[in-house]
Amino acid sequence: MKKTVLVACSLVAIGTAAPLKAQEGFFDRVGDRIDERLDRRGEAINERLDRRGEAINERLDRRGEAIDERLDHRGDAINDRLDARAERAREQGKEHLAERLDRRGDRIEEHFDRKGDRIENRLDHKGNRIENRLDRRGDRIENRLDRRGDCFNRHLDRHGRAFHHRRHLHPRAGK
Repeated sequence: MKKTVLVACSLVAIGTAAPLKAQEGFFDRVGDRIDERLDRRGEAINERLDRRGEAINERLDRRGEAIDERLDHRGDAINDRLDARAERAREQGKEHLAERLDRRGDRIEEHFDRKGDRIENRLDHKGNRIENRLDRRGDRIENRLDRRGDCFNRHLDRHGRAFHHRRHLHPRAGK
């Protein structure tokens, strides 16, 4: 009889003192805190990658525009020189040479314009690709951390309810 009373008293003491943290809603609050922390972490990483992608894209855009302007200026300067030579040829009565120099200057200017546009478009496309890749990467990280937080939350919800029910059904389950 002494043994039974001793075991019963010890089970009652353990059953009431051990699961202090298993009060109603404790695991919900813990799960919510974990979920919120992981959400904030995912959002911060996503924002950082977005800023990085935008900065790279802007830098490549500026670089492409500078190259395009430099080539446009170069083509204009060559065309102006050839136009000046064509004017001198016209003054000397060499119309055929003047026409040829005009066409050549226009062709060179057009070539540099197209080349500058190609380079600008290539760098612009490269910047957009990098920005999109970093956006997708940030979204994947944010979604993964969201899922991880939801998983923790669900696990703690289930664990808290299961722990609470087991404690009432079986005294040793609460240990």
